[in-house]
Order: sequence, then C-alpha cells, then structure tokens
Amino acid sequence: MVTLDGVDIYWLEGRPNEGGRYALVRRTPDGTIADVTPRDMNVRSRVHEYGGDAYLVAHRVAYVSNFADQRVYRLAPGEDPQAITPQGASCYADFALDARRQRLICVREDHSGPGEAVNTLVSIPVEGAGSAGDVLASGCDFYSTPRLSPDGSKLAWLSWRHPNMPWDGSELWVADVTAAGTLESETVIAGGPSESIYQPGWSPDGTLYYVSDRSGYWRLYRSDRSDRSDRSGRSDRSVVLNPPATAEFGRPQWVFGTSTWACAGSSRLVVSYTRNGRWHLATIDIASGALSDIAPQIMPHDWLTATDTHAVLVAGSATQPDAVVRVDLASGAVDTLRRGSALAIDAGYISAAEAMEFPTTDGARAHAFYYPPRNQDFAAPAGERPPLVVISHGGPTSAARPTLDLQIQYWTSRGFAVADVNYRGSSGYGRAYREALNGQWGVADVEDVISALRFLSAQGKADEHRAVVRGGSAGGYTTLAALTFHPEVFKAGASYYGVSDLEALEIDTHKFESRYSHSLIAPYPAAKDVYYQRSPIHAIDRLACPLILFQGLDDKVVPPNQSEMMADAVRAKGLPVAYLAFDGEQHGFRKAETIIRCLEAELYFYGAVFGFSPADRIEPVPIDNLR
Repeated sequence: MVTLDGVDIYWLEGRPNEGGRYALVRRTPDGTIADVTPRDMNVRSRVHEYGGDAYLVAHRVAYVSNFADQRVYRLAPGEDPQAITPQGASCYADFALDARRQRLICVREDHSGPGEAVNTLVSIPVEGAGSAGDVLASGCDFYSTPRLSPDGSKLAWLSWRHPNMPWDGSELWVADVTAAGTLESETVIAGGPSESIYQPGWSPDGTLYYVSDRSGYWRLYRSDRSDRSDRSGRSDRSVVLNPPATAEFGRPQWVFGTSTWACAGSSRLVVSYTRNGRWHLATIDIASGALSDIAPQIMPHDWLTATDTHAVLVAGSATQPDAVVRVDLASGAVDTLRRGSALAIDAGYISAAEAMEFPTTDGARAHAFYYPPRNQDFAAPAGERPPLVVISHGGPTSAARPTLDLQIQYWTSRGFAVADVNYRGSSGYGRAYREALNGQWGVADVEDVISALRFLSAQGKADEHRAVVRGGSAGGYTTLAALTFHPEVFKAGASYYGVSDLEALEIDTHKFESRYSHSLIAPYPAAKDVYYQRSPIHAIDRLACPLILFQGLDDKVVPPNQSEMMADAVRAKGLPVAYLAFDGEQHGFRKAETIIRCLEAELYFYGAVFGFSPADRIEPVPIDNLR
C-alpha cells in the first residue's frame, strides 16, 4: 500500500528478516527514507484474516493497526504510540479520516459474541482509548472502502452479503453525513447480487467514481446523479472511457485498500488496467475519455496514488524486483524510490515469461505464463526436454503475473521449466472467465493445469514424465486434487497450506470465506456428497506419487488439520511423504527462514524423487516411506 501525505510518501514494507512484520516507512522530498513504526510494531490487520489497508497518515500523524493486539494506535512525531481503541476482541481496517469531526471511519470486525464475527462501519475518535467505535452502518455481512467526499458531507462505501464474495456481487452506498456525524438518506446507487463494485472514491470536485463489472469486465464509471433528492433509484452511470477490448480496471478484493485509479488534478485520472494477463499504467483525460499508456516498461501491482504531475505506485517488471516508483505523467520517466530487494541478478539467469493460451480437453480455453529454464552457466543436452513445475495460484479468484518472481526464478535457474497457470476462475479475463469455475472447483481448474502440461509437452517445451504440480491455499487444493483424481499425470506434488477435506473446511473456516464454496462447489449441506467426492482426503486410494506438504500452525484460513490429515493418510498408504509445519506462521509465509526452508526442502524432495542431488547445500528433509 502506498499513500501520500503532503510532500511525503508512505508505504508498508514486509520484513521477512524481522519475523515477517510489516513496517510503515516514510520518504521525504530530500530522499530520506525512515521507519515510522518501532521495531516491536507489526502494521497488519486481521479483518477478513487477509487484512490490508492497515494504516492512514494525515499531517505526519499515523494511525495503524498493530497485529499483536489488533488495537489502533496513533503515532505522532516525537511521541510514544498511543492506543486509541481498547483491548478486546475487535479488529480494524480500511481507514478514512473525518478531519472535521476528528475521527476515523473504518471497518470493525467484532469477535466478542457467539457465532460469526460481526462486521460494521464505525467511527473512532482520534484521541483517547475509550471507544471501540460508534456504529455508522450495520446489517450487512461485510463492509469495505468507506470514503468521505472532499467537503465531508457524504460517505460512500461498499457492502455485500453471504454467500457472495465481493467480486461476485456487492453494493455501492452513499449517505449524507449529519452535523452530529451520523448517516442519513442511505442510498444504494450501484451494484447488486450479480454486479461487483470496486474502489469507490471522490474527485477533488466531489464527483464519485467507481469500478463495475456490469459490462462483463471491470470498467471505470462516474456517478452522474444530478438530483440527490430522488431516493427511489440508482444513479445515472457514465462510463469514463471505452477501453481496449477485454481490458479490466478492477481486482478481486482479497485485501482492503487496493486501487487501480487516482485523480491527478481535476482534469485527468491515472489508472492501471490488465489485458491478457499483463497490467498497464495509463492516464485518462476526463473530458474526452481518451486513454494514453505511459511507462510501458513497468507493470503496476495493487496500489496506486497520484499528484497533479506524478503517479506513485508499486510496480514490477520482467527483470527487476518489485519497487515503489514515481512516474512523471508528462514524460513517462520512472524514478525508483525503493526496491523490494537489493539483490542484483545477472540477466543470464533470468527467465522471461511467455504468455500462452491453450485448449483444454473439455473444449474450453485457459491461460498461463511459461518460463523456460535459464542459467547462463549450464545447458541441457541437445534434444532433452526440461522437467516442468506447474503452479496453481491461490484464491482461486486470483491471478499469476508475468513480473519477476524470485521463487519462479529459483526453479528456472536450476533447470526446471515453469508453467504459472491462470486456470478458469482467475481474475483479469472478465467476469465470464471468473464464473467458469462456479460449481466446477476441483474439476475445471484441475483440467486446466493438466492441459497446460500436455500443451507444453506437445510443443516440446516440457518433459511430461518429469512434471510436478505445486500450489498454495486454493492452489494447494488444486494440486492435491490433480494428484489424487488424475494419478497418471504428475510424478510428485507440493501443497502449501492446501485444502484436503472440503467439508472440514466448510465447517472450520473464517467468516469471509465461509460461504465461498457454495458458489465454487454447491450449497452446503444440501450437496454434502459433492464435497465428499471432490475432497482429496477421500481419494487417497488413487494417489500414486510422492507428496510434500507445508503448513503454518497459526493458520486461521486453512487450519493445520487439513495438511495433517493428508500427511497421515499418505504415510499410512506407504507413499513417500514429507510434512513441514511452522510455528508463528499464518496463511501465507512471511518469515525469511520459513520461505528459504520451504523452497530448499521442496527441491531436496524432488531430488529424492527423481534421483538427483541438488547443487545447493540443503538441510536434509525427513521423508517417510522413501525407498
């Protein structure tokens, strides 16, 4: 996340070498970069478990969610951190500052009662620690993106209800803010159960913009409601521009605070959009709707903001690590402010992504990025096809990107080819492609990772007899399903905090995703038999290859029992299996030592399976049933 406060630029940095904490960092105009948060503070929210948008800065005063106790702290220059929410069972995220009333407006997730957590929009005084928040909006299952108009007279926000995820269907609300700070005349102006709204926000002149997928693709709109006294219907809508065919200006809202547009003065917007799996940076002239690409050498990530003259964002490229960059809107010149890694890699070791679209055996089309092996110091014997690592990303409503990923380069520099698959259900290819996985999770996604292997094998780009599949979370489920339900395809697999028992997950997961499987599979418990049939744990009799599993023991999204059950079952069957569990890790590993151990352990495991000794010095991995 990147934000501006006057002439200062702020962002969060993940610190794997500091226990995986997130530090808030400030860059001043003279180029000085310094931490704002102390070393014992981890800026991360647990709302929805995935968090996001865990800080806000105004006039050099920062408000942050601290991971350890989930309290909101006020950090003023020269003062000790001051907690402004009490101890308790609530988490906070997605902040907006109501300067007129000296309060924060944010999402609160309250875990103090029985049953599911209760999500609301609340206001919190910026001074003191006595208030857990006064409720402004309630009654929906989920809330996000509270945004005040420039004069503070109106509040916009998003809400949605079970069983929808925000990319399935959400509503954009606008309300008047009274002198007392309460809301009145709340009105839904866009969205619904089959329309996803993303990133509402206000221009300097008070115009409301938002992204909607009502056309089949996430596109940018502005609200043209000329008569706020008409409460009976939704706003007139005007698309800001007619973008390139199949372009999308939205992202699945797994975390709070992501952005694809920002105002650059009163006459233009800075936007990011994706097409064919690649993200682009552009400007839009508001009067004409004309879109102009800028800085084609970079690919925007999830966070974007702007001044009148510059865009400031997190971006990647094919050859350099992700970085916070500033782009001159007139010239397109890119100034790198901070790289995510200081590691310099010779181009002779970097494998560039090749976009591919391929047919599936059930008559559909799917997408992937292919990375050939690349190491300037070695070459395979003539005519030899490389072993292949097929990656199934998480989500499943997420997407693989063609920016430099050092974990992918780890494999390609060691002689593996990689296929990073955007199977059906992935974002970035339109609503119909996302919905193609509905009712087909564990079927269509598995078909697509298998079809990617067969497509590459037919082209001579991979050895189908030395192919492995790996993935995390939902991608871990796809991995396990591919291995159990299609045992003839892959020779080994690696599951990172993957799902093995769909019914157990349905019963024992967190609120945000507790109904997600109802669209991906079928409503539960009516379709209990389908959950059983698609669970890899119940198809162990079909599994025929070695498996390694990795799990964080503090994971609340996919509980540890999912990996433990699978490891026990594979062990009992007599197949080679390794299980590595990590204290202090949640859903998605953040500690440097964990990330390194997992990659090395996975390579060691494949070496044991395929009969080679890695050149790396690797701590041995205990493997049961290895002969």
